[in-house]
Amino acid sequence: MIAALGLLAGILLGLVFRPDVPAGLEPYLPIAVVAALDAVFGALRAYLDGIFDDKVFVVSFVSNVLIAAGIVYLGDKLGVGGQLSTGVIVVLGIRIFSNVAAIRRHIFHA
Repeated sequence: MIAALGLLAGILLGLVFRPDVPAGLEPYLPIAVVAALDAVFGALRAYLDGIFDDKVFVVSFVSNVLIAAGIVYLGDKLGVGGQLSTGVIVVLGIRIFSNVAAIRRHIFHA
């Protein structure tokens, strides 16, 4: 419940203050958001399965964001940033949809 309230507070603060993202970080923000969403949906799935651990969630959240941003940064340095960004989005998208499907099955028993 605290995490949901924190998420809601963060969204509201972002809408009110409209922070500017530095130009150097703009390519990494969408990747970081998708990686964070993957961790959140994975945590929700674990919660519904009765195996949620807050330490695992925090480590997963931070490591997902850092690894995804690191892969895109490496791709930028190698000159293939667009291709690696697409790859990261596809892999994380598959994981998100897999977790959402498991959540749906758990909630609706279908």
